[in-house]
Order: sequence, then structure tokens, then C-alpha cells
Amino acid sequence: MIQVKSPKEIELMKRSSAIAAGALEAAGRALHAGMSTWELDKVIYDYITSEGAIPSSKGYCGFPGSACISVNSELIHGIPSKTKIIKEGDIVSVDVTAEVDGYNGDNAYTFTVGEVSPEARALLDTTEQALYEGIKMARAGNRIGDISNAVQTYCEQRGYFVVRKFIGHGIGHEMHEDPEVPNYGKPGRGPRLVPGMVICIEPMINQSCAEVIIRPDKWTVVEANGNLSAHFEHTVAITDGEPLILTASALHHPK
Repeated sequence: MIQVKSPKEIELMKRSSAIAAGALEAAGRALHAGMSTWELDKVIYDYITSEGAIPSSKGYCGFPGSACISVNSELIHGIPSKTKIIKEGDIVSVDVTAEVDGYNGDNAYTFTVGEVSPEARALLDTTEQALYEGIKMARAGNRIGDISNAVQTYCEQRGYFVVRKFIGHGIGHEMHEDPEVPNYGKPGRGPRLVPGMVICIEPMINQSCAEVIIRPDKWTVVEANGNLSAHFEHTVAITDGEPLILTASALHHPK
């Protein structure tokens, strides 16, 4: 069942979303070649807890980290590790969710470490802009399929592949709520958007195929051909007018 939030609940979600966005910014400032993904996870944990919030991912279905940290061909759900060392030229996707006052905020960003290949840069630029193409459609009266189709069309027209196994979602008291928000679909289909709905739009895009593999750790999702993947996400509230990006930060540069 889709939970429509009251204005008071939206205000509470602004707080959790701001903390999640701040943690992502802190991760970006700390990220450098030579550090482990475990060290990066600790930066995120320390930021979230210093703000009086809880890292929602920690312990979720047994997940051990405070954030999902995925490198290069890893799309999502990468487990932080002391032995996974970030290198110059890597791309690193960081997915952070914070809970405070019983409400969650969720966002993700794929960072570059030093100079990256032109191919990596193009994938990241496309995936990030696809997020904003989806957000443009997150208006009352539209349907979920309008968001989904905007993401799919933008990425596929540029030669990239939309992952279908994992999708966006509603958010509120729980990290994952109804409705489902796929990154593919037909316009005019799916639940109608109404003011008070809060959703996570999160393009998950692969360089060379739509298929993914889940590693034996039962968490880490990788591009099936071993090529690059990218992931960007915002928590967005539907209003009577423009979409309200609750996790807005200085990281993103929409066109």
C-alpha cells in the first residue's frame, strides 16, 4: 500500500534526507586512492551518528556496513571491506540511507577517484542526468511509468543498459515502501502520482549489458560482463508543483 505523507511527515523526512545527503558529501570529501572501503564506510557512520541519526543499512537483512560501497563493475550493495582498496581511476558508487525520528532518507552517487577513462566519465554523466530526467516527470497527475520511461529512454538512446532486476521504491518509516519505481517502462502506466508521495528514483545503469550477477557474498551485484556500472539516487517528494528533492546537495549538477 502506498503511504501518502502529511506535511508534518515531509518535514521530518527533510531532516533524515539532509543527513543522508550530508553523509554522502562527507564520503566524497574523504574518498581518495589508497583507502579501503571499510574506512570510507566509517566516515559515513561517524557522520550519521554525529547528527543523531542511524545508518539504516547497518544490520538491514544482515548487511554489515553503514553504506553500500560498490567499485567499478559493482553496481550496488557492495560490502565495505578492509581489504578492498580504492585505486586511482576507480569509480565508486556510495548508497547512504539515514533514519532519524522514525523516517528515512536515501541517496546515492558514483564518485570518480582522480582521472578516470572517457568511457567511465560518459557513463556517469548519462546516469546522473537520467536521474534528473526521471525527476522532471515526478509531478502530481503523472504516473510512475512516466518516470521509468524517461530514465530508460535517456540511457538507451546513448547506448547504455538499464538494469531490470533492481529498482527504485517508496520511502518513509521503512527504507523500502510501495510503490516500486522501475528504471524502465511505458509512459502512462503504473500508480498515479499524488502530493505527499515520497519516492526514491535511482537509475542503475550498466555499460555493456542489462544483466547482473550476485556474488557469493549474497549482496554485491556486478555487471555480468565485468564492465562498468553506475548508480545515482535521490529521495523525491511529490508536491502540488515542482518535484521536491529532499536529498539535494552540492554533489549533483543537473542540466
